[in-house]
Amino acid sequence: MKDILSEIIANKRLEIDLQKQAISIEQLQEGISGSPTPRSMKQALASSASGIIAEFKRRSPSKGWIQKEARPEEIVPSYAAAGASALSILTDEKFFGGSLKDIRAARPLVEIPILRKDFIIDEYQLYQTKIVGADAVLLIAAALELEECNELAEKAHELGLEVLLEIHSSEELAYINKGTDMIGINNRNLGTFFTDVENSFRLAGQLPQDAVLVSESGISDPEIVKRLRAAGFRGFLIGETFMKTQRPGETLQNFLQAIQ
Repeated sequence: MKDILSEIIANKRLEIDLQKQAISIEQLQEGISGSPTPRSMKQALASSASGIIAEFKRRSPSKGWIQKEARPEEIVPSYAAAGASALSILTDEKFFGGSLKDIRAARPLVEIPILRKDFIIDEYQLYQTKIVGADAVLLIAAALELEECNELAEKAHELGLEVLLEIHSSEELAYINKGTDMIGINNRNLGTFFTDVENSFRLAGQLPQDAVLVSESGISDPEIVKRLRAAGFRGFLIGETFMKTQRPGETLQNFLQAIQ
């Protein structure tokens, strides 16, 4: 099977080059002064009884379109009203059908933290993230060299953004350092898109006990959330389970009732 992550990253480099031609990084730097005051996703998850990070996404490389006409103005407030602790919004266009406009549309409508979920490989994207009003950014170990990842995390912190560091295997534990705000375990292999929730349990014992741990992908059963909480996880990133239904907010509400 072809390596989907490599294909996504190659496309992302082209995208960023085109964006830089349209708007320079200097213009972005000038634009961040009016950004909203950031909210702490780390604190929101640490203090939450449920820890659900409800995700807004229209499609995925493995499943195709999930909800093509989904509008953030409708779904994001319904997530917040249902009791989501935080939000994840996909901004990759080619593979996930999202854009930065989705965060810009959602930000004024909710008070909870927003994670920009994308394939971040350039500090240019961090300025974009700040300008549209997101509070945290995803850095994926599998997509970055260790030094690159550390530099991007440092820059994110300079801009007042928190970092969710995503790892998938024990080989990527070296990416974790004292500055890591949240550690995400991706249950999905980004090369093959094969998903196995047991991946979170396998890695849990190897992670710092004082860290805010997030389990990502493939979570559809409230009982799994209960087991993950018992294993030390405080955040649970769930998208498709909600987005494939007619009323994602209502589905989330029922899911939350089942884990209480």
